[in-house]
Amino acid sequence: MAPPSAENREQFIRVIVADSQAMFRAGLRKIFAAEDDIRVVGQAETFEQTVSAIKKFAAEILIFEAALAEHPVKGLQEILKEAPDVRVVLVTETPDRELTLDLFRRGAHSIVSREVGSELFVECLRKVAEGEPWLEPHAVRWVLEAYRTQGTRTPSARTKVQLTPKEALIVSCVTQGMKNKEIAARVGTTEQVVKNYLRKVYDKLGVADRLELALYCLNSRVLQDAKNPESTISNGRQRTSRPK
Repeated sequence: MAPPSAENREQFIRVIVADSQAMFRAGLRKIFAAEDDIRVVGQAETFEQTVSAIKKFAAEILIFEAALAEHPVKGLQEILKEAPDVRVVLVTETPDRELTLDLFRRGAHSIVSREVGSELFVECLRKVAEGEPWLEPHAVRWVLEAYRTQGTRTPSARTKVQLTPKEALIVSCVTQGMKNKEIAARVGTTEQVVKNYLRKVYDKLGVADRLELALYCLNSRVLQDAKNPESTISNGRQRTSRPK
């Protein structure tokens, strides 16, 4: 059943399904056909076809079978290099802690196993389409455990990272739960510029997305160490607003 807000959507969530199993692809098409806001615009059954599909079809989300790539992490990186704006939902045969953490750190928006239920899969796509990460409950525990472990390291064991004032302001907004549109209004720029800054910050801090960024900030002094995080120059004017 489509969500209450589906009738107000200006466009569909466009999806490419890349999976070696024809039955799995057919099953997903059947599931999504029952939803008013999700459309499959392309398919692939090999890694090479996947790369061609993301170049050919305009899609917000790529559902990608991890096993299509000999090295799933390298495969993910190649996909994101070819299509930086696509949001990747990785499908694994069974839950895999280390692979999940590695893929999540490298930029996957979601990692799900084939065992995930159809309703959860649809929920996953809608969250990812909004730019939010989505993980199954066991994977959320893995991520939190990984960050708790990281948080027990001594400060000297972590790499010293310096953020620019504008980067720090954007990170501060993210940790407050603000979306890119709200951050753009706060900083005085566009959503695309905010996305570009976030990618740079992710690379600097070695995180993959907003969730990892927020968790990183809880375990470090990256914002405290930044100079004047609430003051930044954007579009030729000084802004000094403080978060409410």
